[in-house]
This record gives sequence, C-alpha cells and structure tokens, in this order.
Amino acid sequence: MTTHWKKMLQTHWGISADLSQLDGEYDLNILAQSADQAYILKVMRPDCDASFIDLQIQAFDHIENTGQQIAMPAVIPALNGERMCEVKDEAGATRLLWVLEKCPGKTYAHFAPKSNALIHDLGQQLGKMDAALCSFDHPSLERDFKWNLTQANWIDGHIEAVQDAHRQTLISEISAEFAHIRPTLCELPTQALHNDVNDYNILATGGPNTPEKISGLIDLGDMCKAPRICDLAIAAAYIVLDHPQPEQALAALVSGYHDTNPLSPLEIDLLWPLLRARLAVSVVNSTLMAIENPNDPYIVISQGPAWRFLENTQIHPGLLKARLRAVCGLPVTDEAPEIMAFLEENRGHFANIMFEDVRNAPMGSLSVENSTWPQNPFHMPLKEAARVGAEFEDNGKIWLGYYSEPRLIYAEPAFRKGPWLASDRRTVHLAIDAFAPAGRPLYAPMDATVHVVENRRGHLDYGGVVILSHETPQGHTFYTLYGHLNPEVCKTLTPGQSIKKGDAFCRLGDPTQNGGWAPHVHFQLALTTDGMGEDWPGVSDPDEMYLWGAICPNPAALMNLPDEKAHYHPTDKEQILERRQKHFSKNLKLTYDDPVMFVRGWKHHLFDEWGRPYLDAYNNVPHVGHAHPRIQAVAADQLKRMNSNTRYLHKAQTEFAEKILSKLPAPFEVCFFVNSGTEANELALRLARAHTGAKAMITPNHGYHGNTTGAIDISAYKFNAPGGVGQPDWVKLVEVADEYRGSFKRSDPDRAEKYADLVDAAIVKIHSKNEKLAGFIAETFPSVGGQIIPPQGYLASVYEKIREAGGICIADEVQTGLGRLGDYYFAFEHQNAIPDIVVLGKPIGNGHPLGVLVTSREIADSFAQGPEYFSTFGGSTLSCRIGKEVLDIVDDEGLQKNSKIMGDRLLSGLRALQKKHACIGDVRGMGLFVGVELISNSKTQNEGTEIASYVKNRMRENRILMGTEGPKDNILKIRPPLTIAADDVDMILAIMDQTLSEIEIDQ
Repeated sequence: MTTHWKKMLQTHWGISADLSQLDGEYDLNILAQSADQAYILKVMRPDCDASFIDLQIQAFDHIENTGQQIAMPAVIPALNGERMCEVKDEAGATRLLWVLEKCPGKTYAHFAPKSNALIHDLGQQLGKMDAALCSFDHPSLERDFKWNLTQANWIDGHIEAVQDAHRQTLISEISAEFAHIRPTLCELPTQALHNDVNDYNILATGGPNTPEKISGLIDLGDMCKAPRICDLAIAAAYIVLDHPQPEQALAALVSGYHDTNPLSPLEIDLLWPLLRARLAVSVVNSTLMAIENPNDPYIVISQGPAWRFLENTQIHPGLLKARLRAVCGLPVTDEAPEIMAFLEENRGHFANIMFEDVRNAPMGSLSVENSTWPQNPFHMPLKEAARVGAEFEDNGKIWLGYYSEPRLIYAEPAFRKGPWLASDRRTVHLAIDAFAPAGRPLYAPMDATVHVVENRRGHLDYGGVVILSHETPQGHTFYTLYGHLNPEVCKTLTPGQSIKKGDAFCRLGDPTQNGGWAPHVHFQLALTTDGMGEDWPGVSDPDEMYLWGAICPNPAALMNLPDEKAHYHPTDKEQILERRQKHFSKNLKLTYDDPVMFVRGWKHHLFDEWGRPYLDAYNNVPHVGHAHPRIQAVAADQLKRMNSNTRYLHKAQTEFAEKILSKLPAPFEVCFFVNSGTEANELALRLARAHTGAKAMITPNHGYHGNTTGAIDISAYKFNAPGGVGQPDWVKLVEVADEYRGSFKRSDPDRAEKYADLVDAAIVKIHSKNEKLAGFIAETFPSVGGQIIPPQGYLASVYEKIREAGGICIADEVQTGLGRLGDYYFAFEHQNAIPDIVVLGKPIGNGHPLGVLVTSREIADSFAQGPEYFSTFGGSTLSCRIGKEVLDIVDDEGLQKNSKIMGDRLLSGLRALQKKHACIGDVRGMGLFVGVELISNSKTQNEGTEIASYVKNRMRENRILMGTEGPKDNILKIRPPLTIAADDVDMILAIMDQTLSEIEIDQ
C-alpha cells in the first residue's frame, strides 16, 4: 500500500519520501520522511465530502495568514498549486489527498512532565488559535454534530446505556447541570472552533535543559461553530485526566488562554459544567460504541481516566469559579469590586473592633524570616504556642500581626498538602492578628448578622470562633471571621442574631480556650463563602495566594488601618539576586536554574522566604542537622562568657582534642585546630614537607582539597578547570580508582592492586627528576570525582608504596568522616589503611567555620622544628565547644547507626530504580555518601550531563535538594544531614522515580 501512496506523493507533490502509517479513525494518515523534512500525507476515505476537506485546508491557511506564530501545521500545495488532489487508490476508488507539514514533538498523552508552564503555553496557543478562527467562516461549519458541545443534551436519551446505577445517576446530574447553563451558553457569540483539542491532538517538545513548549495543535476534523469557551472546556477536559493537581492545571490552562484571548467572567463560570459535559458525552458515546462492538475491550478501557475524574475528583464548583477568575485577574465574584469600594470609602469610619484606635499600634512580625517560632517547624507544642510573639509583649498593650505573612507556626500535619514533610504547606496568614490580654472584648465594626458561632477544640484550632455577615448599602454580602475567642460565645450568640455597629459581642480566649495560642484575635475578611462553607482556611499555600488573597483580601480597612501598614512583604528574591550580581564575583556560582533563597532550617529541611519546605539531601555541612538546639545552646552559652584562642589555657580545647582522638587509632596523638578543611589541607602540606624535607605530591585526578593557592595546587578539579592555573610540576596525578568508569572495572578481582600500581609510575617520574616525594593526598572516597568508593585494599597498597618511597599519607576525610558512612566512622577504616595525617572540615562544626588536622607525635615534632604555628580563630573556645558538641550529638543520637539504616534503605531503593530506568548507569555509595551516575546511552555509557542537570533541577522543583559532581558533572550527589528519616528517603525515591520517568535515552 505504501508503495502506491509513495508514488502519488512523488507525482503530485514532487516529494520523495519514506512512508509509514500512523493512527487514524476513518482516514489514512501517513508519515512521509524526506531527506530534509517530514510531512503528513492525508488519504481520505472514498466517500469523503470534498467540502469537509476544504473546510480544514482553508482553516489552516487562515490561521497561517494571521502571522500569529500559532503552533499549527501548514498545508503543502501540490505541484499544480492545488491544496488537495483527487487520485485513484489501488482498488480503483477515488480518494482525496492533501499534505501537511509535520509538527515536531510527542503527543501530550505521552509527554512528560505535564508542567503548569507547559499547560499555560497550551492555553496561550489555544487562545491564539481561537482568536484567529474568530474571523473564519465556512459553510461546512454548520452541521448537526454529536461532538458540538452546545448539543451535548443528545446524551439524555442514552443515559440508560450506562449500566452502573451510581454512574447513571452521575451522568444524569451532569446532564441536568448542562441543561441549566445551556440557555446562557447559547446566548454567547459563536465562531469556528477546533473542537477536539484532546491529548492526542496536542504535540509538545522539550527535554533535559530544553524548556517544554507546545509544538503543534493538529487535526481539524471535528471543526464546528460554537462559543469559544467550548474549545477551552474540551481541552480542559483532557488536561485534568489523571492529573495529580487538576485545579492548578485548570488555572494554568485558563490563565494562558486569557493571556492571548481575554475571557469574560461569564465564560469562565461556564467552564466547569462544560468540562463535565464533555466527559459525559465521551463516556456515553464510548458506552454505545462498546454495545455495537462487544469484542473490542479497548473501548471500555479508554473510559477509565474520564470515570476516575468524574467519580473521584472533589472540586467545588464555586471555589473553582473563584480560582479561575482570580488567576485571570478578574473579580472572584461580580459583587467583589463594589464591596471593596465600600470598604475603601468607609475606611476610618468603622467601629474599632478592639474598642481603642489601633492605627498607632506596633506591628510584630512572626514571619519565617524574622521569627524563630516554633523551634521545630514541623511541630508546635502547646507550651510554645501559648508564648508566640512574647517578644512583642508590652504590659498588655495591643500589638498587631501582619496580613499576607508567611509563618512557620502553622506546623501541624493539617497544614500540609501532601504525604511528605517537604510537601507543599499552607504558611501565609490571611488575616490581621490583634494580640491583647485574654478577656478583652471585641466590637462589631458595622451592623452584622451572626452567620456561624462554634467552639473548635482541635489542637491549635480557633477555640471559640464567630463569623459575621455584613451588607453594603447596595445589598452585597461579605463576611468577617473572629478566631481564638472565649467559647462562651456559643451560649451568648446564635446564628441569625443581629449585632449593631460598635456592640461588644465576644471576648478573647486564654490558651485553654482559644486552641492553645497566646491571646489574640484572628480577624479575617471574605468576599464570598462559596466553596469554603463555615471552615475557612486562615492560612494559604504561598503558591495559591492569587486565589485566597482575592477571596480573603487585607481586612485593614475594617480596622481603620492603611493597607500597607498591615501587609507583609517578604524579602524580594529577585532584588537579592540583582544585588548579589552587583556586589559579588561572577565565578561565585548559584545552584539551580531558578535559585532558591533560604531563611530557616531544621534538621534535614530548609525553608525559603515563603515558608516552602525543602528536603536537604545535599548539604553535608550541617552534619547533625540544621539549627540543632544543643549547638545553639552551646554557642550562646560560650558567647556569653568569652571567645579566645589557643594562646591561653581552656579545657574546651583539650576536651575537644580528646573526643576526636577517641575515634582514631593509636598513632594519632596531636590535633591542630583551624578554620576550614582548606586550611587543614594547606597545613597538611606544610607538615608533610617539614617531616620529609621534600615537596612533590601524588594525588588522584579530579580531586578537591580547598580554595587557597596551596590547596588548589593539589586539586585537579580546580587547576585543570577552564581558566585554571594548570598542573604544578611538583604534583603528579594518578587515575581515580573508579570501578564503574575507570580502567579496571568492578568485575576485575585484581582491580584494587591494579589501581594502586598506577602510583608506581608517578613515583618513578618524581625520582627521574631527582626530586623527593613528600606524600600522597586523597579524598579517601573521592566526592568531587563522583562519589567514588575505591575497591577495598586500594589505599592500603597505595600507602605502602608511598611510605616505601619516603612520603607520608594524608587522608582528606572532610566529606566522609564522623559516621557518615554508617559502617565506618572514617573511610580509611573501610580500606584497612591507617594514614599519617587525617583532615576534617566543614561537618565537624555543623556550619561553624572549623577544621581539624590530626597526626602522630613524630610528624608534629618535625613540624615544631620550624617557626611557631598559630591560628587566631582555629581552636577558639567557641569553636572547640561546638566541635565537641557535634561529635557528642553523633554519639548521643545514634546518627552513625541512622546513617547506616537510612543509607541502606536509600541504596536499595536506588538500585531498584536502576533496573527500571535505563539512564541510571551506576549506583554506588555507603551510608549517606551516595552517587547515582546518569548516562545518555545505555550501550555507549556516555555521560548524561544534561540529564543530571535536568534531574537536579526537577528534584528542586519538587522540593528536594541534591547536587551533581564528576568530571562530566553527570553524577547525582546525595549526602544529607545524618538526621534524615525513612519517610524522607522514600520521598527521594518516589520523586526520583517520577523524574526519571520523564527521560528517554538511546538503548
């Protein structure tokens, strides 16, 4: 068959191409791939009406002629200039042929990730297409058509075909809903529509480090005339299917459409019932087809996503209307603008809810930036809640808390929107707080009716709460909420009761009455309660403030305050980025394409300026966790006393030294305290030279030992980098003992000795130049080199060779020491090797600048023959107390054991993912020192540098921090604080599985 159509394509279009058949319901769709371009050859069924094809061709031409950069294919004219040709098929039947250019990309159904940005782009493309089609007309648009959404009521006569009683009831409800809105729909202007923007008629492109975008809207075979909202509703019906966050997806789609083809509030309000009507038409139609074709199980299976959505999705229509209006910048209700105008006109004339004028009351910030309430952002004990804001207390005087302020005091699971600690959570305050002593009366700002009165006894809930309704002179209703009251209101107030302006109607509760909080009122305004009912959210997800900030705007006017006084504005990340770029060097890099700004931390989580939590699976510096209370206490205690240096005696120095030495074997006796691992490595070079009288060093390639001149000289990662200073002549490099990508693979039983033997050639080179060897330095497990675990026995053999050549052995344990490996306190223990010098850095101070060098008395004495050694801040009393506390915490909290358990769980899960995802070339690690090597081709094992960058950024988008390392930057580096728990490991695995599923590689 393809031979015939190949000839027709060559004869009528002059296109020589290889053909392959694509899916098509009634007609033949054939992919034609020429040497330099791809086309779609459309072979219509024998009885196809030419006017139907003319409709599509003219529509494509019309859209192209608008010049609007709409992602749709162009029609390719035949050699004679015609847009379609009439030819005979092999059976002699007459067929209509026409050709389209092929749009690039994959169908949306098979594309991942289906990000909000991609859905927004789809909305923009759809809006532009409909705007272009608004001026298009054709006689064939007028047709009686079951897929014309204005005619969806045809299903009324077929609902009984749906056998399941529950489903039949559901379809009947949707049909009744459609009947209710149909008169309004039919009053809207009609125009030409695509009418079938489903997930197989949308093409998308994008991938690692290439932004996702819509590359094609195809197949105009269902065109008809209808109101444009029908086109948007049809696309929406497919976008929401099996989407984990359908409301957010709808908001992205509708806002994109509105950007390019502005909608009216009336049209937006019709979208939800039309979306459901489209799905109802789809399942009824496929049910009827299944009856006609009982042997085709796919027909029924294809209904699955639509039924899952219709039966399981809990979306409130009223709240969705508000969401879609708000995301388009439209009023959440038709009355909202007049209500806001009323509040503005009467600002300064409302009764004071606290009785006294609060315009001069001080503001107190409980924001994530300015406050440390609570200590643990994932749990607020009642003892803490009862003292929140105590720093602002001034003899019972009123102080105010901000509207739109992101806070971490909403710490309990009820505020979390997903299964993980790092899931989205509600943090942004939707009210103004007024703190005052318990028992203080509150007064109605204007005439009101009691709408709700309750006592909510839950942990950190409202306690006593009252909602009042108010009317503007135009009869528009709005509401105010008063939370954290004395629950006596349940006896003194009843729904429907009238309250006059200025009347006292409730009192502030104490912590035993108000949910557990320091006495205050949570004063919130709402322009509608549709979808909220009586249980308003008092706090919003920062990424949904476009909605909740519109429904519950700043209530400052009702308190006779200027909006700006009570409105909190977090530090602007973009301004900080701009100032950073202005004041810092360009080679001071930021992680992630979209940098993050962190202002709080706790254990293995960090929080940005809006209170969004992130699982920290990257930073090994906070070894025992961010913001550890014991370290806070030790630091504060010592700073109250004094902070001096090693020129004076202090027990903190010797206690710290003894704690370190208790973890090391016998040859180690002497400690040097410095400010960083860099300084410790620089000092290690000096000790090596002092002890051996030599200078030459051997080190593995792509190592990193610090950023001073001396440390860079032995760090190939730096001196061989673009713009680096190059390899010094006194430094010799050897290959990293990488069992996966190196010269000797994991399958070689002699690989440890073979890698160690590479040192021999380096020693020979040194001696051949009449130079002497000072020593060998290596990250015991190379981290920058790619989280490498050398084969056991490698270092023992290397150390033996180095010592025979007169050098000493330096183990850089900055990345691997202090229990991170689980089975071993130090990495050299795994190698059955004992170095001469051990270097410790960042983690030993848990973020405080501290480094340690430990060596033997013999080597220390050689160094002591030189000038006095002194570091002003190395060994300060503060640093020594912090360092010892870190080591004590590792022991006291069982963090080395936790590293073993969690590391095993993580590695086991990653190895399971390796079997599932071809882009994982290798999984390696020990404890919480883990590397995942990503590849771009499973046959060639080429490094997946772009894939690693993509995964790192996608993990960050899903609130997990990790880095990339290795000579080609293709290895995911996972080394969280040792506090990480099982749920966090499971989150890493779940999100990585999801992310890797978005990647395809050559196999």
